[in-house]
Amino acid sequence: MNSCRQFLIISIAVALFFSITQRTYAFQYPERPPLPVSQPISDEETQTVIIRTDEEMHEAIQQIIETQYPTLSIKYTYTEVFHGYSIEGPVLELEKLQKEEGILDVSPVSIYNPHIDESVPFIGGREIRGIFDEDGDRLTGEGVVVGIIDTGIDYTHPDLASNYIGGYDFVDQDDDPMETKREQGPPTLHGTHVAGIVAANGKMMGVAPEAKIMAYRALGPGGNGTSEQVIAAIERAIKDGVDVLNLSLGNTINGPDWPTSLALDKAVEKGIVAVTSSGNSGPNLWTVGSPGTSTKAISVGASTPPLHIPHIATIFSSEEVEMLPFQGAPKWNLKQAKYYEMEFVGLGEKKDIKDVEGKVVLIERGKIPFTEKVLNAKEQGAIAVIIYNNLEGTFLGGLEMEVDIPVVSISKSDGVFLKNQLKKKRKLMKTKYRWHRDEIASFSSRGPVTHTWEIKPDLVAPGVAIDSTVPNGYIALQGTSMAAPHVAGAAALLKQAHPDWEPSKIKAALMNTTKVLKKGDGEFYSVLEQGTGRIQLKDAMETKSIIQPGSLHYGIYEKMDKREKKDVILQLENVSEKEVKYRFDIPKANKGIIWSIPPSFSLKPGEKKEVTVSLDINPEKLEPGMHEGQITVKADGQEIRLPYLFMIEEPNYPRIQGFQFGYGDKEGSYQYEVFVPEGAEELGIALYEGDTLHFIDFLDWQRDVPRGLLRKEISGEKLKGKGLVKAVIFAKRKEKEDSIEVDLYFD
Repeated sequence: MNSCRQFLIISIAVALFFSITQRTYAFQYPERPPLPVSQPISDEETQTVIIRTDEEMHEAIQQIIETQYPTLSIKYTYTEVFHGYSIEGPVLELEKLQKEEGILDVSPVSIYNPHIDESVPFIGGREIRGIFDEDGDRLTGEGVVVGIIDTGIDYTHPDLASNYIGGYDFVDQDDDPMETKREQGPPTLHGTHVAGIVAANGKMMGVAPEAKIMAYRALGPGGNGTSEQVIAAIERAIKDGVDVLNLSLGNTINGPDWPTSLALDKAVEKGIVAVTSSGNSGPNLWTVGSPGTSTKAISVGASTPPLHIPHIATIFSSEEVEMLPFQGAPKWNLKQAKYYEMEFVGLGEKKDIKDVEGKVVLIERGKIPFTEKVLNAKEQGAIAVIIYNNLEGTFLGGLEMEVDIPVVSISKSDGVFLKNQLKKKRKLMKTKYRWHRDEIASFSSRGPVTHTWEIKPDLVAPGVAIDSTVPNGYIALQGTSMAAPHVAGAAALLKQAHPDWEPSKIKAALMNTTKVLKKGDGEFYSVLEQGTGRIQLKDAMETKSIIQPGSLHYGIYEKMDKREKKDVILQLENVSEKEVKYRFDIPKANKGIIWSIPPSFSLKPGEKKEVTVSLDINPEKLEPGMHEGQITVKADGQEIRLPYLFMIEEPNYPRIQGFQFGYGDKEGSYQYEVFVPEGAEELGIALYEGDTLHFIDFLDWQRDVPRGLLRKEISGEKLKGKGLVKAVIFAKRKEKEDSIEVDLYFD
């Protein structure tokens, strides 16, 4: 997953080595040439874009397209989420269209992917059954409709058949939102898994087992879809009048004004509780992606339920390596008391796997698909497979077919550690199981959101090793995709109990009653990792008070700015049947800031009150960077924590971060990724001779790169130069250029 990669070594049989170190630095190389001139756009080149129009000009724009641009076709018309169209046609014609009066902005269609029965009771799902709604019915989600925008669902599954009431397929354009079947392409199961967490009602029980499900298939074969399909699905869900909407999907674009985020904001304004996953690009900050950047939706990060997670330790070493299960493989089942021999087999190609009968094999990620690696190992008698990342951090892996031996993933650093142990002839390893609970998953994306600098995720929910429904059975998956439907199910129960509560009130009730999570060393996780904390459903249902908004952001200040006082208005509401007294605790004193909080007061049942929490800031006395904390409100025995965030100086991030380079998952391909928090007018990878620093060529280059994480696969034919090659990865925006220096060694 996405994280800042500091060092990478890749070796292959042809003696090609990359030795990579990186740092952000003042550009000291000979002046690089300008980016190559873009190739002229051909008349045949086509593209699909999403345009937003002025509401009053919406119909006029359609007439202009139909009469003056015969080569353009309107694929979708949007009127609920915003006024606009999805349009396909020649790039040259689209460029002309962008200049028409009434067009507000144009966005390229982006690709969306799904973010992969202990968790339901863990968040209070069983306790809630003892609470009744105003009609005297148990809280099960009855009467509430949850829309699921995903890969479709297997509505014939016995645990879901009674809940399903219809939907639409935006991939095949019909009324049958069934998961992709094998004969249609790479099969899917993600949406069915999500639906089961929300509302399974059979062998498994979801959070809201009697809620009705409407399925919107926006992601097709292999789980891929486009923003135009996702927005069309949101549009349809609004028209269908769903009560709750779950989107366990996303891209890497960190920005609040991306069309999908704006669409979700509009859905909330129209009365829908929108829940979305924050993304699986952690553990670095700034990795939350759209639509998890939506201001009004509930963005959900992933935590661990109580899990007995397997770790491995090699002989003569006390260090333990945590393993993550692979989709499509059985759980790790090696006996705890027994030692097994482990063998490193490189990239898992057939020629490298020898003498592994009865052994555990360690394989590096890259070059060939995961499934091929595993089948090669199984064919030679391996009893289990461990695949370590070739980029920093962990990753969530999946196989294209089911196998009968355990397969797990580990981080790059853990893989290098194990490989070094094997070099020392420490080949015996054993399994140890450790309990984990209420930890933030390493893959869970972090905030804040660019531009608005809002705290995201809003809260977290269990998202690791979650058992749920899939076509023809059940399986455990992990990801923020699994965390979001826990919250969607919880929102359905709150909606049943309080049908008159607007979405912002349900969101606040969930945020106000979370459990703040701590790390193993007792230190609190950052608000940018956990939001307000882990969902506690029963506490949310029984809350006496609701405070909106659930988190506070005070913006950005420059060191040279004069002392300034900024106000945030809170609305407090007593939703109990008794009078409640409220008292604000002053946050811990800090040099350069003075808090102004309201005096104590009481509210009668049903009464509301707006109060102001002010922050008086003297920027010159504060250190540059992000400043976070929490304001605590005491409400007759209930403590409501409101996290806050403000920044001194523009956020301390380089214009380019976390460059990584490694093998792709296909033979002969390579991949790189780089994070550009605010986008870039120019981005490139310039190659220089190692000794003379003479410019060689651009390995890759792009203009007008959107903000977020850029991932790209390139052909091995583009690797140029011999011996030590210097690569400079640069991003230029508003006359400022930041760079990362990387050493590559080619033999």
